Amino acid sequence: MKPHRMDAVSLSFGLLFLAVVFWWAISRVVTLHLPAVGWIVAGGLIFFGMVGLLGAIRSGRREVPAPVTAEARIETPGDLPPEMHASIVQELLDDPGHRFAREHPEDAKDQPKRD
Repeated sequence: MKPHRMDAVSLSFGLLFLAVVFWWAISRVVTLHLPAVGWIVAGGLIFFGMVGLLGAIRSGRREVPAPVTAEARIETPGDLPPEMHASIVQELLDDPGHRFAREHPEDAKDQPKRD
C-alpha cells in the first residue's frame, strides 16, 4: 500500500469514534454519577486539546524548500559567436527562391514570382 498524507477530517472522526468506544467500555466497569453535560464538555476539551497537540507536532516537521535562482544564458552550439549563429539561422529561415532571385537577377526574370 502506498503511504499518503494524513487527512485531518478522517483522523478527527476516528479519534471521536475511539473516544465513544472507550467511554462505553469504561462505563461498563466503573460507575460514575456525573452530569451528562459535564462529560460532553470535558470530552470536547480533551478532543480539541489532542487535535491542537497533533497540529503542533505536525507543523514542526515541515521544511520549506529554499527558492532556486536560475541564470538566463544564451548558449550557441559549438564555438560559434552569437552573431554568426544568428546569420546561419536567418539563412536557413529565408526562402531559397528569394535568395536565388537576389543572387541571380537575370535568371529570376524567367521564373514566376512566389511569396
